[in-house]
Amino acid sequence: MGTVRKESRRQELLTLSERLGVTFRDLGLLDQALTHTSYANESKRNTAHNERLEFLGDAVLELASSTYLYEHFPEMPEGELTRTRASIVCSTTLAGLAAGLGLGDYLLLGHGEEMGGGRTRQTNLEDVFEAVIGAVYLDQGWAAAKDYVVRQLRGEFQKAERGAILKDYKTILQERVFRREGQSIVYRLVRETGPDHDKSFTFEVVVTGKVMGEGTGRSKKEAEQHAARMALERLEAKKYTK
Repeated sequence: MGTVRKESRRQELLTLSERLGVTFRDLGLLDQALTHTSYANESKRNTAHNERLEFLGDAVLELASSTYLYEHFPEMPEGELTRTRASIVCSTTLAGLAAGLGLGDYLLLGHGEEMGGGRTRQTNLEDVFEAVIGAVYLDQGWAAAKDYVVRQLRGEFQKAERGAILKDYKTILQERVFRREGQSIVYRLVRETGPDHDKSFTFEVVVTGKVMGEGTGRSKKEAEQHAARMALERLEAKKYTK
């Protein structure tokens, strides 16, 4: 990556790295993690932005959190591990952690993104949180990156230990799907059977035009939850078969 050109920026990054608890060998990686595409597009120089680091950091985050849950919750079945991990690494949580670290204050943004409130935009904060993880991984290796993730998520893991973190399947599905712009989720009633005092409802969930799950329950809410759970399982399986 090379050195950071401006001394003032270098000092800012040193301050942030101290806050993060990471001594970077290459501050340029941290600088890249904090560079939004809008800034790179407006820059006259060939400036690297943080999208590739975000991609890498997302993978490191998932493996580190999965490893922690596997090691610390030996009695938890696979499905519950998946649900707990999804609750912990959801967009809202990551953006909140990024805000708590002040990452938005260090973002390099293009003029339009700056004027549009980009420093506090949830997607930007989530992305920069993951990009920093990617930078830590490249700079320090797996062990340090895993320790960094666990340190940042410690509060969420403690909530999981108290059984206070699990969200409903519909919320988890929504947070996962809406991480990408232009996505949609629709629940449709497929059939309704039984007498009024003992009805059964079947719903399907359509994710961006594609039926991804179906569920049946004694109430519409229960049926939607089952449908969302099936959709999450299919999305998880799809990810590992690509």
